[in-house]
Amino acid sequence: MEITRLHVGKRLSEIAIHNNTVYLAGQIPDDYALDIKGQTREVLAHIDRLLAEAGSDKTCILSCTIYLKDMADFPGMNEEWDAWVPQGHTPPRATVEARLFDPKVLVEIVVIAAQR
Repeated sequence: MEITRLHVGKRLSEIAIHNNTVYLAGQIPDDYALDIKGQTREVLAHIDRLLAEAGSDKTCILSCTIYLKDMADFPGMNEEWDAWVPQGHTPPRATVEARLFDPKVLVEIVVIAAQR
């Protein structure tokens, strides 16, 4: 059984690949000062970059879980999501309100995808 891990740190790996399935760690924005739209754009860009590195892309997402600090941000997050996700390739998705590790972080997204 082969598992490939990329960007391995003391606490977590950003990517794990097993049986042509890519598992991303929860992605958060770099700039906590941005509003929900800006933070969501940053997170989606991280996802694009990591999926590409793992031999995948957003058309191959199998499952997505979105954590929001406040469900009042749901419309703004969805606006960015809708502009990003390719129509015809919308994955199963869940969105939940959660207390995130830093109160300035408004969104965290976890993705599982198939490799191309």
